Amino acid sequence: MIRGRDIVKRFGPTTAVDGVTFDVMKGETYGLLGPNGAGKTTLMRLLSALSPLSSGGLVVAGLDVTRQGRAVRERLGVVTQQDGLDTDLTVRQNLETHGYFSGLSRRESRRRAAEVLAFFGLSDRAHDDIDHLSGGMKRRLAIARAFMMAPDVIILDEPTTGLDPQGRNLVWDKLAALKASGVTILMSTHYMEEAAALCDRIAIMHQGRILDEGTPDELIERHASVEVAQLRMVTDVKAEVQAALVAAGYAWREVGTMIHVAARDGQRPQVPPLEGVRVTYRPGNLEDVFLAVAGKGLGEE
Repeated sequence: MIRGRDIVKRFGPTTAVDGVTFDVMKGETYGLLGPNGAGKTTLMRLLSALSPLSSGGLVVAGLDVTRQGRAVRERLGVVTQQDGLDTDLTVRQNLETHGYFSGLSRRESRRRAAEVLAFFGLSDRAHDDIDHLSGGMKRRLAIARAFMMAPDVIILDEPTTGLDPQGRNLVWDKLAALKASGVTILMSTHYMEEAAALCDRIAIMHQGRILDEGTPDELIERHASVEVAQLRMVTDVKAEVQAALVAAGYAWREVGTMIHVAARDGQRPQVPPLEGVRVTYRPGNLEDVFLAVAGKGLGEE
């Protein structure tokens, strides 16, 4: 459904996307993980035909983004980090107005608005002012608006940023239902749990490049330990603990008041007994992968 080849985007001397190649299959949820400034939002703007490529090729739903940008936008639903909802309109009016300006007749806009309100569980809030909605409801409404044109592909830039766990789970449920209906989803996120729950495949971006790509399980197998030791220091022995880990050859990183330790062979790290330290273990996860691949974690001093 999406095919990118050697995509480059420059802003003057700055290269925001640097030779990215990737494919997204029909009905797949494809995630972009990366630190701020990695190029995720720029890549999604290129996909949405909102910014021209500097070089390379990009095809969405069989349409060339460079030559057929308008047609591409008609096949996409786009949800940016800012909801962009019109606070002068009610919930229903936001949807109907968007549908009308996107090419639907007034009658079709009303019919389609009723459908998406029901799907996203917002029918009982149809006549509410936007300012009366919770953050989770606003986010669901922004995604609902993107579905007024029944798109083949939806682009989501950090869809649940700022939501509480309940609001996040409600959005996850709706995205899972959309995926089940055959919609292709490309999304960026900073939440590793979200990426693991929703994405079939994930690309880890850093400095405008894709460093690795695969299913969550594949990435964890390649880059994380089967288990990670979590060291909580009950006395002030951090310097001694770090020295012992370096001497033992372990990779480690500080996480708040704890130190996370991984074995270089990918197996369970056998942390030596350390006075004043309580050790627990957890499975390796996408956060370990992300920090390792992006060069910001599991680093030694």
